[in-house]
Amino acid sequence: MMFANTNWFYYAAPQRFFALAGKIIPPLYILATLLAIAGLVIGLGVAPTDAVQGDAYRIIFVHVPTAWMSMVIYVAMAFWAAVGLAFNARLALMLARAAAPTGALMTLLALVSGSLWGKPTWGTWWVWDARLTSELILLFLYLGFITLHAAIEDERRADRAAALVALVGVVNVPIIYFSVKWWNTLHQSASISLSKAPSIATPMLLGMLIMALAFWAYAIAVILSRTRIIILEREADTAWVQALRSVP
Repeated sequence: MMFANTNWFYYAAPQRFFALAGKIIPPLYILATLLAIAGLVIGLGVAPTDAVQGDAYRIIFVHVPTAWMSMVIYVAMAFWAAVGLAFNARLALMLARAAAPTGALMTLLALVSGSLWGKPTWGTWWVWDARLTSELILLFLYLGFITLHAAIEDERRADRAAALVALVGVVNVPIIYFSVKWWNTLHQSASISLSKAPSIATPMLLGMLIMALAFWAYAIAVILSRTRIIILEREADTAWVQALRSVP
């Protein structure tokens, strides 16, 4: 009830959001650490060896959560970009900018871990598979967003230009997700589906879901931390930031 009665528009002001994020970040880092430890213990020590892939499959405890996060963060980035453009909301554009590096990191981890998984299972580090290729394009979209924003000196123009890139690129997310259904690919289909029972053992599923929650908590904490830094940069001339910096 407390969250339901909270006026979230109150925190649209950068100064108020800065204070709120500062309270949320530490518990998120702690939660991410605890979940990661639990997920790795289950994934590496409790989950059984796969009958076909052996222990090579255990890369899923990193690969699958990072692949999920790469798409989720891009959708969130595009959402905040749309809100920022539609309502000229400064904080929304800051959140979109803050999300990009973490999204790029998750995408890179998904690609690297996928290659490590592909070598023993497919016999090669890389194939121009529909899923892999569209995920690589996602990395380029993140890097394009970051590079374009850095290349434009005027912050407001940079925000708008990068936001357009985010909105155009969001069409790639459903292509990644449905690629294994739309085309014949080497990449296996999803082991978890909302329409049918999971096709993997319960300890495997539990470990993967816990690791996914760990990556969620970590990503939110890092994005909020980066947003606070951006706020301090953007609001450097305001009285509240100067007062904050004067505190020993």
